Amino acid sequence: MSVSRFFIRKPIATIQAETQKSELKRTLSAANLISLGIGCIIGTGIFVMTGQAAAQFAGPGIIISFFMTGICCAFVALCYAELASMLPVSGSAYSYAYASLGEIFAWIMGWLLLLEYGIAGSTVSVGWSGYVVSFLKDFGVIIPPEWAAATGMKVTMANGLEGKAIFNLPAALGLVVVSILLMLGVKESATVNNVIVFIKVSVVILFIAFGMAHINPANWHPLIPTFVPDNSGTLFGHPYGDYGWGTFGWMGVLRGASYIFFAYVGFEAVSTAAQESRNPQKDLPIGIIGSLAICTVLYMLVSLVLTGIVPYHTLNVPAPIAMAVDAIGLPWLAFMVKVGAICGLSSVMLVLMYGQTRIFYTMAHDGLLPPVFSHVHPRFKTPWINTLLVGAISAVVAGMTPIEDLGNLVNLGTLMAFTIICFTVIYLRVKEPAFIRPFKVPFAKITPFLGMASCLLLIAPLWGTFVTLIPYFVLGFFIYFAYGQFNSRLRKAQALAG
Repeated sequence: MSVSRFFIRKPIATIQAETQKSELKRTLSAANLISLGIGCIIGTGIFVMTGQAAAQFAGPGIIISFFMTGICCAFVALCYAELASMLPVSGSAYSYAYASLGEIFAWIMGWLLLLEYGIAGSTVSVGWSGYVVSFLKDFGVIIPPEWAAATGMKVTMANGLEGKAIFNLPAALGLVVVSILLMLGVKESATVNNVIVFIKVSVVILFIAFGMAHINPANWHPLIPTFVPDNSGTLFGHPYGDYGWGTFGWMGVLRGASYIFFAYVGFEAVSTAAQESRNPQKDLPIGIIGSLAICTVLYMLVSLVLTGIVPYHTLNVPAPIAMAVDAIGLPWLAFMVKVGAICGLSSVMLVLMYGQTRIFYTMAHDGLLPPVFSHVHPRFKTPWINTLLVGAISAVVAGMTPIEDLGNLVNLGTLMAFTIICFTVIYLRVKEPAFIRPFKVPFAKITPFLGMASCLLLIAPLWGTFVTLIPYFVLGFFIYFAYGQFNSRLRKAQALAG
């Protein structure tokens, strides 16, 4: 058997023909797509990770970390925009890899996107659960600690004794509700998302506006605190510090950039809406680049105000923005921040789950996953079984897994996927130079290379996570070689033609 069969490429013309015959309803405008992107980007990163990254890694230099990550994502966003305008399909990066690098790379990309969307959705729901529990507590509604944390985690029970958590019920229920909403229809989901995005962006702008009046410039000095070597582990038999790894200093700024990369996960989710976009060639680039630009500016302003209000070393708490608002004595704004965080994380879950179901829909349509994932509801015109299955699995993961065990996995998987995306643009420019590109990457000879280089730079601090991913990739390859390769529609079609 020839190895070349694993690198079989799906013709671009075939992908575009499938797009024209899509069963999905085209209802999303450019404004919907920008809102979709903002809905996915603004969430855990801005409400939780900003403070934690400042306290643990970068200090006030977290604003530089956000700038670095924003530049990296800008390069990748331009590459996504070109590919999305060429190949307006729901499969996003999976479909792009299928058209350029071949089936095995498409499967790898799909498996990486499961990390980015599916596991990230579970991760965000755990953060959402924390805010919901705190919010309900303000109104006298107490959720037992054993039902509000991951299975097996140590918690302080209502009687003051230490015990172990059973299941994070709010996190699981949040994902179940999101899945039902997505099953009912994309237009309805987009309308809810638009309202949520308005609420949380308003809260973020209120924090920036009122917080600026309470900034103490002394909290910004030094902008980049003194470097502290990290000798908590070894690399090639030597402590991390021997290789320059540590906290604070410029290395801390880089580690902060890798840590808060999770805050940017989602801008490319816009590309998964291609088959439900009214004018994908025009609107997808607007949605991808527009949502990323707006969120980058907001992130940098929030980090500037946050570290200006309170000393950075006090920000390693679950709700740093709420803590900062409490410090300036505005309880009404603290309440608004909590509401905004709950709304923000809700919309992130919505968009992440949306992206994951659409990628599975496309993979199943190609035969690499069972056909149940591509079955469309006759009334709602959504892949409803797919949505319910993904929702149920994500809910179980959210209920049983601590948030800290998932963040780096999501970051690493996403950065690897982004690296492949940038390479795909280079590959198609060489292999398909005459193909019509409604949107073209500016400075195409260097932009994709800069995207790859910046992604690899941010991957560097996450090297230890590669070991954790090995069993995950083994499982992925097992599924492909046991099922996907034998049911590939493209391979069957070529076999019949040959």
